[in-house]
Amino acid sequence: MQRWLKGLLTLGLLATPLWAWAQAASSDPAVTRVDIDTGALQGRSALDVTAFKGIPYAAAPTGDNRWRPPQPVSPWQGVRQATRFGPDCMQRPDPSDAAPLGVTPSEDCLYLNVWAPADAIPDPRVDRAPTDHPVLVWIHGGGYVNGGTSTPVYDGSAFARDGVILVSLNYRLGRFGFFAHPALSHEQPSNQVQQRAPLGNYAIMDQLAALNWVQRNIGAFGGDAANVTLMGESAGGASVLDLTGSPAARGLFQRAVVMSGGGRALMGPMPALSADQGDLPSAESIGEAFAHQQGIEGQGADALAALRHLPAEQVVNGLNMQSLMTPQEGPSTWTGGPIRDGNLVSGEPEGIYQAGLAQHVPMMIGTTDADLGFSSADSMDTLLAPFGEDADRARALYDAEGSGDVQRVGRAIGMDRMMTEPARFIADHLAASGEPVWRYRFSHVALEARDQWPGAVHASELPYLFRTLESRYDRLDDSDRAMAWQLHRYVVNFARDGNPNGGGAPTWPLHTPLSNLMMDFTQKAGPVARQDPGQAQLDLIEQHLTPVLDH
Repeated sequence: MQRWLKGLLTLGLLATPLWAWAQAASSDPAVTRVDIDTGALQGRSALDVTAFKGIPYAAAPTGDNRWRPPQPVSPWQGVRQATRFGPDCMQRPDPSDAAPLGVTPSEDCLYLNVWAPADAIPDPRVDRAPTDHPVLVWIHGGGYVNGGTSTPVYDGSAFARDGVILVSLNYRLGRFGFFAHPALSHEQPSNQVQQRAPLGNYAIMDQLAALNWVQRNIGAFGGDAANVTLMGESAGGASVLDLTGSPAARGLFQRAVVMSGGGRALMGPMPALSADQGDLPSAESIGEAFAHQQGIEGQGADALAALRHLPAEQVVNGLNMQSLMTPQEGPSTWTGGPIRDGNLVSGEPEGIYQAGLAQHVPMMIGTTDADLGFSSADSMDTLLAPFGEDADRARALYDAEGSGDVQRVGRAIGMDRMMTEPARFIADHLAASGEPVWRYRFSHVALEARDQWPGAVHASELPYLFRTLESRYDRLDDSDRAMAWQLHRYVVNFARDGNPNGGGAPTWPLHTPLSNLMMDFTQKAGPVARQDPGQAQLDLIEQHLTPVLDH
């Protein structure tokens, strides 16, 4: 048995949940009612965790609120039951999703959830000092078209048992979350247009509204509003990067965890809001193409009213993770995600980090070793042509065994272009600014998937992060449980004080552009600090493909 695993077994950490080693909670019944700025909430307590689910942080974005910034919640009378998830945001669910939804999606979806240690919530029956637990805010992934907070994989109980308050939030998806149309721009009063009022990025506005809700209300749950870590994976990780670059998010969080979040314009340039902001198809023209597809013409109030009256199912038609991977005929009717609006989102993270305009916060950032990667090349020569004179070197690095497997090599190059090199790029620039950065690669594959997957696929680390392995797998071994404890522990440490190290886990060294050190969460040896094994490939990607794609 591997030494790292044997050590954990000796400590008993595989058989006993981490929270069981904490100090026993008070024998008094847990407080399950809190008062926030819109009214009283009744949660539910079990196993030293009190959970509040389905908390509205903004009014329903339906009717006239469709394609408007999130509106305030109307206060309620009495005590609102917060024991069930609110609907996840409207979407066409993806049957292959690694984190399937737990509730039916709806356009009325701007809800969040809070898991807190049972002894964290202030007790009016006891005269004691307020608690100040660290707060972790989770933004789910799903390509901006799928996902939600109701999936059992994202249960925040393990974090709460380890003293961290976990907040998860829904945000508008697909065309509900990212949409522009001249009629929407014309709706803004002229004085607001001059002030560049936010338009188009309604999902980002939702995330900001939830973060502001945390600032106003997390103290009622025993949380410290000045100790907030923002964490997301895939589209959630990309959202974290966008928020680090948005002036509207400054001061709303103190550190960040970016998991498979990209960071460069490698899936296509971000569209500008309107045609006068760039030479590519604008978000407004994409919105007009969608309206035309629905039989709606014009740029006035009648067109906007017709768009707002479309059934929700029609607005998300043709959008989920599977359909996005299928070539579409005709003009695009989907922006692909965030819109360069010159306000909330001024551009791709790479440009913002290069210019030194991003919020400088400590960061954990990384990918999985078999992460997302796409290629449409039908031959090795076509695939390697962008490397120019270094095509043979690229062939040697990505196809050392000479298999000539275009699909496999294409996926590997696509992964490095889309995920791995951008993560290193962001880490390099943040480290150069003086902020501490810890970079990782997750390579562990669950027992049940070891004969099916080529490595740790996209999002496969999430059940380990949340310690919810049983919600995803029927068969586990001790190495799975040990890995869940390790990855989870690093994030708990980071959320507490901005450093993942401590608690007996192997030391995770800081990333610097010169050292190129990372933590590799390996299959056989557990977490291992090492130089990036793919450094040569990433150097080649940065040298050749990045300049081409950036321009």
